[in-house]
Amino acid sequence: MNHTATLWSDTVLRLARTVSGAVAECNYATRRMTELATTPDRYLLDSDRAPETYAEFLFRSSGVLVHEPTARARSRAAAHR
Repeated sequence: MNHTATLWSDTVLRLARTVSGAVAECNYATRRMTELATTPDRYLLDSDRAPETYAEFLFRSSGVLVHEPTARARSRAAAHR
């Protein structure tokens, strides 16, 4: 492979990674905004107060739960930074 072809392929790969990162970030932002918009706690008048009953606690925590990534996924993400 000559020098020009190597530069061209490196540029294309860098552009693909940049686009991939932007798409992943948009996907995360959309998912997070949907989670925040659909939580029942968002529509309560006194949402900053603790729930008074167990039933109210269950209602407030009935939204989508965000799952923490596994240790393997966290270590892979840290290695790529």
